[in-house]
Amino acid sequence: MIYLDHNATTPIAPEVLEAMTRAARDFPGNPASQHQLGQRARRQLERCREEIAEAFGADVTSLRGDQLLFTSGGTEANNLALLGLGIADPAIYKITQDRLLVSAIEHPSIRAAALHLKTLGADLQIIPVDETCKIKLEQVASLLADKSHLKPRLVSVMLASNETGALQPMADLACKCREFGVLLHTDAVQAAGKIDVSLKQLGVDALSITPHKFYGPLGIGALLVREGVKLAPQLFGGFQQTSLRPGTESVMLAEGFRAAVALYRQEAADRLEHLRSLRDQLARLLCDGDQAAVVHCAGTPQLPQTLSIAFPGVDRQKLVIAVDMQGVAISSGSACASGSSEPSPTLLAMGLSQELVESTVRLSVGRSTTPAEIKEAARRILFSVNNLRVGRSAGQFSEK
Repeated sequence: MIYLDHNATTPIAPEVLEAMTRAARDFPGNPASQHQLGQRARRQLERCREEIAEAFGADVTSLRGDQLLFTSGGTEANNLALLGLGIADPAIYKITQDRLLVSAIEHPSIRAAALHLKTLGADLQIIPVDETCKIKLEQVASLLADKSHLKPRLVSVMLASNETGALQPMADLACKCREFGVLLHTDAVQAAGKIDVSLKQLGVDALSITPHKFYGPLGIGALLVREGVKLAPQLFGGFQQTSLRPGTESVMLAEGFRAAVALYRQEAADRLEHLRSLRDQLARLLCDGDQAAVVHCAGTPQLPQTLSIAFPGVDRQKLVIAVDMQGVAISSGSACASGSSEPSPTLLAMGLSQELVESTVRLSVGRSTTPAEIKEAARRILFSVNNLRVGRSAGQFSEK
């Protein structure tokens, strides 16, 4: 099997697995316990928190510094950001008619949280994108300056699209939000571990990440929150993490998170070039083999590992199944929405034709992908495309 779905999740790196095994053996205590084993676990947990935060441009070492809250993953981190920052008065959990701005291309964990706030009374407005999947900054400025509504409270725009890989002008957006005194959150889940991501350099108020997107463990994520930003908790029942995200913290998962971050920092430059080279090789082979193929967001700033490509005349869901039968794992979009037959909201927001939307698949390479695998994967994908085009059933064709 050739794995080209690294945007959904990445295989855990051996170095990370070894670090987690050591942590499980060496730190068996509950970090909240007062005895020596608990204190040892706490020290290791805080070491992980500090190193991860530092790697992502945050400082959690001072008493009133930035915060890094461990969560169960990217979805919880995004929900904590939207619900925790979107509540107008954390003391009484009051929802006012304050505006909430999110982009049209957000992950389901942002969209659903935003819609939940809307049911509670928030004024939800959508930031449009252009045909390159980039937000329209001039429209953001107009929404922020609109005095016919109450002042916006929160803006949330993902750093990089999980479907097309398109990068957003986050630093420019942050400047605009600061100008109007509006909080800014970014879902950096797909970007972390592929490009450098920094809370400070981006100028955002909160940032979501998870290590299973860059060769770390599943089951853990983090929300970084800038110094001075107030956050309302969404879980209750413990004092851990200043009661903002209670629950027993896993030293083993935190150590895996830290090890994945350390591995990225060690490989960053080489990883970027490796991923970009393989992605470009795959795009060339597929476009050379199918003159009708259309690559989305080509020539625009994007993540190095992501290829969003349409094969007009071929149903995307049938293609995913057919390619899987040929031994290549790809997807038709976000893994969190893969069970849905609905067309991609991201591609629709870009204004693409129905034919392109319905024939688009997402391919994503990884650090262990080889040029030989890319060549073979392209051959198998093109074989499946050709068979579907001539109307054969995905379950009937066999390769000769």
